Amino acid sequence: MMLTALGLMSGTSLDGVDVALIETDGRRVSALGPSGYRPYTETERSLLRQALYEAVDLPDRAARPGCLLEAERTVTSAHAEAVAAFTAQHRLAFEDIDIVGFHGQTVLHRPERKLTVQIGDANALAKAIHIPVMYDFRAADVEAGGQGAPFVPVYHRALAQSLEREGPIVVVNIGGVANITYIDGDTLIACDTGPGNALLDDHMFRLLNQRFDTEGRTAAMGKVDAAWISRALAMPFFALPPPKSLDRNDFAGLKLGEMAPEDGAATLTAFTAAAIARVVPLLPREPKSWIVAGGGARNLTMLRMLRECLQPATVQAADALGWASDAIEAQAFGFLAARGLKGLPLSYPDTTGVPFPMTGGIIARP
Repeated sequence: MMLTALGLMSGTSLDGVDVALIETDGRRVSALGPSGYRPYTETERSLLRQALYEAVDLPDRAARPGCLLEAERTVTSAHAEAVAAFTAQHRLAFEDIDIVGFHGQTVLHRPERKLTVQIGDANALAKAIHIPVMYDFRAADVEAGGQGAPFVPVYHRALAQSLEREGPIVVVNIGGVANITYIDGDTLIACDTGPGNALLDDHMFRLLNQRFDTEGRTAAMGKVDAAWISRALAMPFFALPPPKSLDRNDFAGLKLGEMAPEDGAATLTAFTAAAIARVVPLLPREPKSWIVAGGGARNLTMLRMLRECLQPATVQAADALGWASDAIEAQAFGFLAARGLKGLPLSYPDTTGVPFPMTGGIIARP
């Protein structure tokens, strides 16, 4: 039976809440509906940055010390507002939607400690929007010894199955952190590759008071420091085989030093592209095509650098295939909510390193 699922995603870039509607039975996608976006205000974004900082030493995933409780309320209300605006805009009644997939805002991801923390009160959200909410997708995977990320690969596979092209195909999502899904017939492999936009966004905000490098224009004017990238790629993470995952804070120790803003942007953009390319030798076969989604797909300098690093494979932005690049992660959590309702696996040994295919998610009722 097909379900109408609404997916919600607030990623590591801390830019806002993505909303997307899909029709799915948890195995295939029969229709892609509209999508929406509710940006965080500067005040909200500042609070979330502080929450990331204060969550670094969090001992217990249920604890909300310092500003974390206020941040959780902010995340919850922002998601409720996002759903209200979306349903009003598209004239949807709450009974038109079967399930909402609510990822929440990750403030800490430490799978080696069996700890992953996403803030957001799903019970309060369900009551506010009058729709059942599935949440806490990652906890069961981490508790079973998995990396708890990435979780979008099963959705990437559903999308890729609609493309009639020879594999292997890799879908790379460039959000705050970059991750890939390798699809070759029945083979599904996934992992984080390294930084996505997080380091670049922080650099742009700190030096130029801009939230991101629009279309990669700043990076296009700069010069790449190849020696810096070589040193950064020496981090042990990049040599590890998939599956593997990381947290945006894992790169906090990387400092550019004295470098012009344009050179810094160019270097960090090239670092993201080089880190993605570093995963190729770790895959079973060299990919024939790459599909780029997430915020990085709008960065023309990032795309150019990826084409240089990944040739002779083709590199396309997801939008060029009719996929809604900005909505893919939100769509994925609608898809995962439908899978969760039907008891289907959300993660696999070759996507998160979990010992066996793992279901997940908890339902909050209105």
